[in-house]
Amino acid sequence: MNQPARRNPVASFFIGLWDVMNFTRRLILNLVFFGLLFLILILFIVAMGKNATSKASLQDRTTLVIAPEGRLVEQFSADPVSRALGKAVGDKDADEIQLRDLIRALEAAKTDKKIERVVLELDKLQPSGFASMREVTVALQELRAAGKQVVAFSENMSQSQYLLASQADEVYLDPMGGVVLEGLGRYRQYFRTGLQDKLGVDVHLFKVGEYKSAAEPYVLDAASPQAKEADLFWMNDVWQRYLSDIAKARKLDPAQLAAGIDTMPEGIAAAGGDLAKFALQQKLVDGLKTREEVDTLLTERGIADDDADGGYRNVNLDAYLSVLDGRRSPVDSRPQVAVIVASGEISGGDLPAGRIGGESTSALLREARDDKDVKAVVLRVSSPGGEVFASEQIRREVVALKEAGKPVVVSMGDLAASGGYWISMNADRIYADPSTITGSIGIFGMIPNVARSLDKIGVHTDGVGTTRFAGAFDITRPMDPAVGQVIQSVINKGYADFTGKVAAARNKPVEAVDEVARGRVWSGAQAKERGLVDDFGGLKAAVADAASRAKLGEAGKFRVRYIEKAATPFAQFLSGFANSHAGAWMLGESGMARLMLARSMPELDTQLRFVEEAARDPRNNAAPVKTLVYCFCGL
Repeated sequence: MNQPARRNPVASFFIGLWDVMNFTRRLILNLVFFGLLFLILILFIVAMGKNATSKASLQDRTTLVIAPEGRLVEQFSADPVSRALGKAVGDKDADEIQLRDLIRALEAAKTDKKIERVVLELDKLQPSGFASMREVTVALQELRAAGKQVVAFSENMSQSQYLLASQADEVYLDPMGGVVLEGLGRYRQYFRTGLQDKLGVDVHLFKVGEYKSAAEPYVLDAASPQAKEADLFWMNDVWQRYLSDIAKARKLDPAQLAAGIDTMPEGIAAAGGDLAKFALQQKLVDGLKTREEVDTLLTERGIADDDADGGYRNVNLDAYLSVLDGRRSPVDSRPQVAVIVASGEISGGDLPAGRIGGESTSALLREARDDKDVKAVVLRVSSPGGEVFASEQIRREVVALKEAGKPVVVSMGDLAASGGYWISMNADRIYADPSTITGSIGIFGMIPNVARSLDKIGVHTDGVGTTRFAGAFDITRPMDPAVGQVIQSVINKGYADFTGKVAAARNKPVEAVDEVARGRVWSGAQAKERGLVDDFGGLKAAVADAASRAKLGEAGKFRVRYIEKAATPFAQFLSGFANSHAGAWMLGESGMARLMLARSMPELDTQLRFVEEAARDPRNNAAPVKTLVYCFCGL
């Protein structure tokens, strides 16, 4: 019988010592881990308790200070955890303000007896679309009409920020600041020489519609006459409305504003190069004051509070929204109008918020269809378009909702063009702001060819195929004209599908649709004149229309509910902790978030990004031709 080998005593000692050390190490790590977890949980509970207390602590004669940072968006583009952690570590690139939250605060302040006035500080508000900005101006006008004073202060304003500031009763500017109205411009880079002449990349563009200019930068060195004609047509309409909105709010003549822009060099020179003085002379502002002087003014008009920012009793936007959330009833059995946001580019698959997925957005629409408490749906569209098939998936769900007896009303935001119009066209009614950008009913496809590029470095492609078209779509081989004919036929069919569906949805002859299609972009006002939009109004008007169609009665007798992807309980926990005072300190000051937060690469809002993603989508490898309904028509 073999005896088991005896372990060397010295080895046994060291192995035993290692086992003890290893056990001790794991014990300490586990204690530290669970200790930190327990500490975080305690801090979270304490912070939530403080937040709950603050929700009920709004005092009389409070000033609501609205100082938004970032872009005004329809829907957050990041999940709650990433957003909260990013905010905690001071990531300004991720700052966003939901349009619905800003309007909700202004509408609540209108009748809130605790809110005495509203202060606008817009220096950190990034440029946003004119349609959404005009929705905010309406809310500001209603606030003033209700007797609430609105004061705006800025250290330096862009023309986008000034559209909101101009709606205030009083507008103050720092003596070292400025407001310059310059007009609208849309300029792009054109790559033909670089791609074809320098790099040898031949880009084959297939499209229908002489105004479909989305892909022109890849095949031209300058904008086509048709693109310039169409762009200037809708941009002039939006700009004249901008001047009119400001002139009405400031009691000025639009022609006077336009003249001030045309003679700006002379006017600024006459003001000694002082932009603030020039703004005062143009009656764009009511006075030149420093922040300290404005704070003193607000303290005199309100209630002094040495512990508050500015020295007067106030509440910021986030805190006020928390107050409003605390006033909501946890149980609400009223029938619902569901709002589903379709914001961003349209791509296939299941995508996160801030993007429109053929599967994910369709799933939200199906959820509304299956929910017996949802009686009507508002689809809020703010999209330049994207993939044809994904757009069609969403359109089919809109049709299915209507067939299920649930009215569907579309509310267009800043941009609802090309694929954005595709998903909108079958609604019972389409609302848009006069400054919405829409239309762009056209199709294009684009295939680069790198055969000449490879030839420049001495690389050539050769081989055999069983048929004439085997390998014909290989971009390393010169394109066969017959392949181009195939692609153009597919594009033609896509355009026929698009115009045909619009004609059926809008009850118009195909020929009439083609006259206003051909890839041309329109403002909301121009689209209404041409029958592509039914009425003017924002989300509020669309919700009222949907409720009326479902016979839900007046406002107050139904509930408006946003249907969005729900965050997991753990994500909600982390988000709530990061948004608390204790969490913000721990994550922001200790650097803890830098260990927890995997920073994703920021989205590049460029023409190249969408085309690249569309081309490399693995779900489309089986399709040699991919049609796109996309519009690079945002400002």
